[in-house]
Amino acid sequence: MTYAITQTCCNDATCVAVCPVNCIHPTPDEPDFGRTEMLYVDPAACIDCGACADACPVDAILPADALAAAGQERYAEINAAFYERGAPRTAPEDGPVFHAWGPPSFARTLPADFAPIRVAVVGTGPAGMYATEDLLLHTGAEVTLIDRLPVAGGLVRYGVAPDHPATKRIGDTFARFHTHPRVRMYLGVDIGTDVTAEELATHHDAVVYAVGAAGDRRLGIPGEELPGSVPAGSFVAWYNAHPEVAPDAVGLSGTARVVVVGTGNVALDAARVLVADPDALASTDIADHALAALRDSAVREVVLLARRGPEDLACTASELLALGRLPGVRLVVDDHDPRIRAAIGAASPADKAALLRDAEHERVDWGAAPGARAGAGERRIVFRFHSAPEEILDGAVRVTGAAGPVAVPAGLVVRAVGYRGVPVAGLPFDEATGTVPHLGGRVEGMLGGYVVGWIKRGPSGGIGANRTCAAETVGSLLADAVDGTLPAPRGTARAFDRLVRGRVRHVVDARGLAAIERAERSRGKESGRPRVKLGTVPELVAAARARRRPLR
Repeated sequence: MTYAITQTCCNDATCVAVCPVNCIHPTPDEPDFGRTEMLYVDPAACIDCGACADACPVDAILPADALAAAGQERYAEINAAFYERGAPRTAPEDGPVFHAWGPPSFARTLPADFAPIRVAVVGTGPAGMYATEDLLLHTGAEVTLIDRLPVAGGLVRYGVAPDHPATKRIGDTFARFHTHPRVRMYLGVDIGTDVTAEELATHHDAVVYAVGAAGDRRLGIPGEELPGSVPAGSFVAWYNAHPEVAPDAVGLSGTARVVVVGTGNVALDAARVLVADPDALASTDIADHALAALRDSAVREVVLLARRGPEDLACTASELLALGRLPGVRLVVDDHDPRIRAAIGAASPADKAALLRDAEHERVDWGAAPGARAGAGERRIVFRFHSAPEEILDGAVRVTGAAGPVAVPAGLVVRAVGYRGVPVAGLPFDEATGTVPHLGGRVEGMLGGYVVGWIKRGPSGGIGANRTCAAETVGSLLADAVDGTLPAPRGTARAFDRLVRGRVRHVVDARGLAAIERAERSRGKESGRPRVKLGTVPELVAAARARRRPLR
């Protein structure tokens, strides 16, 4: 029996570090790391020790013979296919089973006699927490964690779909650093509004900005701002109870068909949530208002619009596989263009397009009401390839087609064409890329300023990609510290504490965050859910102030 990595792989690479036979690839020092959709276990080299499964922070690694029971048997083939395509088989052919480790490397450390540096990390999502982890584990640095929201988590809390609870478990890995003795936490503090970037730098040796990509890319077509058109970022935040998105930001009443523009993982998340059984979602941490709206929803069909063909699907294979396993939901490919069937038929087993062979293929009649063929209870997801949106109308989307423009009726349009970084007060900004200009994570023209995550490299890569991204940035920061190029802070940690608390009335610290955690879990326990999120800033602040006992 061997092990296989499955859908929820976060590319964190913790498994790579513990594998005694080096059978998991790509490794962080290989060129393909961060370029493949997930990591893969080599079935010919795996010795069935289970170390990788024990170390995996998101429970993505399972014994191959247990995959069928979990409905994930296809992942044994996916893992094997990666190596059949010529990926490295590095188990030694002679000598002991265990591979020879290279010499130890300590690329991100400070000399033992180096005075502790004080580093501010702005943002508590994966990028910020990987940078924090690196600093705490490899140096004696003191870290100031800052977030503009009164709760930590970033995209782990507000970006991961509620029906992906295993992926959210990476948050438990990050949470252990919230109460670290060398960490001070200031949640509910907006850098640029409450405290300037200059003031933050004055009180720290270095500042790492991990603020993500809070904006959305635009389609640039007429009607984009109509009331029935919403960016995917807002839709995802809506069903995840983000306090800056109102419960009524998304309207599903009377909407039988939703058009989602895009075929990336976020687009598939949106489609899946819209047609999922609300009773199944009721066991997740989905926002109460979103669950209520979905229970009352008339949505029976979600159309995924793709400018290009099935050979250019932007989603990962694992998310596409999950889409085809939704109970009671038909997966359909609109056969309006002869190139579509040809591309799917010509796809090799390793291509994502091949996963659509089992989908139903039909020429969709857009004049018919959703569910008309199989009755009002039918739910389905339709892929329409080679169809660029030309205009969003009141109640429809005009799209390109092989036979000319087609009007696809829709009560809601979700624009899932990518996120975009927004300017950070006090930092340079590249409008073309939506990122902060940098070199190896060093902000251009700003000594002691660094970036990590999507604001550094653009909105690409999953949770685990931030680990190597953070390693580069922290490496640059520590090199500058050793070289003596970091500006010395003029203010103390105590002075910064006074500054923040003098400006922000309700600062949430680690104890307050633990109180929020208790409150949400208690609410969830009452309804058989992992947690019920507090969805407004006043609710979060009130829960943080109700401190009773340490979180167990």
